[in-house]
Amino acid sequence: LAEGMLPLLTLCSFVTWLCLYSCFCRWNRRRSCKWSCRLVTLLHGLVVTCLSGYVMFLDGPWPLTHAGSPNTPLQIHVLSLTLGYFIFDLGWCLYFQTEGDLMLLHHTLSICGMILVLGLGKSATEVNAVVFVSEITNPLLQTRWFLREMGSYHTSLGKLVDFLFVLLFLVLRIGAGAWIMYGMVTSPEPNWLLKAGGLAMYVVSLGFMVEICRFVRRKMWKKPTSLDTRSLQDQKFGYFQG
Repeated sequence: LAEGMLPLLTLCSFVTWLCLYSCFCRWNRRRSCKWSCRLVTLLHGLVVTCLSGYVMFLDGPWPLTHAGSPNTPLQIHVLSLTLGYFIFDLGWCLYFQTEGDLMLLHHTLSICGMILVLGLGKSATEVNAVVFVSEITNPLLQTRWFLREMGSYHTSLGKLVDFLFVLLFLVLRIGAGAWIMYGMVTSPEPNWLLKAGGLAMYVVSLGFMVEICRFVRRKMWKKPTSLDTRSLQDQKFGYFQG
């Protein structure tokens, strides 16, 4: 793909997610803006998980052995699609002021990392893998929020969603994520700035893990109070927050 196409692909992605959000707002006028934004987030999580999983496991190349390899056309399209979403969502978060510093840092690092990879023309292999292990838990995160909003969270389905999210987060985002980071850092091919950004992203994931572990501990040892429940509902992201 020509370099001039990359901004256009990202712009088309951003406009697509923005238009989709606007449509959801029209179709769900009785719901809050957060409801519509979470629908966009849920759809993005499902689509990008499937696409990035296909790229990593079927289309290739394998990130643990080909870190720093040239970007393929499919990798470029997937990262452009995700980059447009993250720009949209960061703008939404800043406008509505719904997020804490950790989530804003996560979004900023994600955007900078994808811009760097698309600009350099290489290392999309490992970044696509990071997208996969990060986004695979997102549909469960959003499902949990919708269950809570509809009053169906404290059911067997809610417990199953909780269990699957924690399991996938620890195994893939923390476990497999560490494996991917090790391959990226030890390979001589990836740019040093990308390595630093990847490590920063993993530190952010560890921060999320700490909060998740605190939430699990609270849930195991005591029932949530009304204050805890309100706090959980007030956040758009963060498993431990909503």
